[in-house]
Amino acid sequence: MAIWILGAFKTSPSYGIGAIAGLIPIHLHLQKLSRRSQLRAYSLPANHILRLLMGNGSNIPNIPSHPHHHSLLLNSLTKHQRGLIKRHIVDMDNRFNEVFPSFDPLNPEFCPGNRIIDNFSNHFYFHLFAKSSDCSFKLHLQQLDALAIESSVSATNALVITDASVRNNIVSSITHIHVHNKPVVKTLHHTVNITSIEVEFFALCCGINQASRSCNISKIVVITDSIHATKKIFDPSSHPLQKQSASILRDLREFFNCHPDNVIKFWECPSKSNWHLHKTININTKSFYLTSLFPNKLSWDFSKKVKSNSIINKWRMTF
Repeated sequence: MAIWILGAFKTSPSYGIGAIAGLIPIHLHLQKLSRRSQLRAYSLPANHILRLLMGNGSNIPNIPSHPHHHSLLLNSLTKHQRGLIKRHIVDMDNRFNEVFPSFDPLNPEFCPGNRIIDNFSNHFYFHLFAKSSDCSFKLHLQQLDALAIESSVSATNALVITDASVRNNIVSSITHIHVHNKPVVKTLHHTVNITSIEVEFFALCCGINQASRSCNISKIVVITDSIHATKKIFDPSSHPLQKQSASILRDLREFFNCHPDNVIKFWECPSKSNWHLHKTININTKSFYLTSLFPNKLSWDFSKKVKSNSIINKWRMTF
């Protein structure tokens, strides 16, 4: 393949022209696929037969341990029997202990007919940032200013502004909630071993949870620079943000049920726009210098990223 891409001679060294063409060696590519497939089993429902084989059920959410588990459960085997099991299955079991739970495909919030998008489709809206011209850019900023003024004078509006940053695998998320005649509620969280979209999603979860539980609030406006993360909230397909998504959906369902006029609106505000309220928390997220002291479990996406990067780095070290 590399010879065909570069038009090189057939006698050219395969590893050298593969590196020039940007093609990873096949044995390293197979290692990457193998390590990622070990994580893939974790996205299966908790009652899947492959999941029931992993451990004694203590690392599987909502599946209690009982004497009628599968006869080939790994923890029920002797050391000799466990040694005969193919390595890939044992590796999957070990990887389960490294990753914290994130998938929840059987949650009632994702059942057709019971979903937010089925029952409350006219209660949430998305306002994307238009990149077409300077006029649309200025208009978007003016609309954000109008939302800030509206939340400062209306007792029924809550303005939620979120942002997050990643530095040395340590992520910081900040949420500011503005409500009329109340001090700004500021929430700060730090964690490690998760991706940027996951920390943005966590910030959204915290902000929506606090705003939806505030008294006399009928309209929530969420301003974020990660609008693609907000759309994941209403995504019914299987993805590694499902547990947090289910938590947000429960809060929104309770909020929408309180009154038929209750709504939530998501507004995109890119960091490059330098809108004053968002710029403030954007600066705050980048002002922390933290170090990780204790080992922590990894998120599903972060673990997949780490394993892929380790293979790529191994390839780079050969040259």
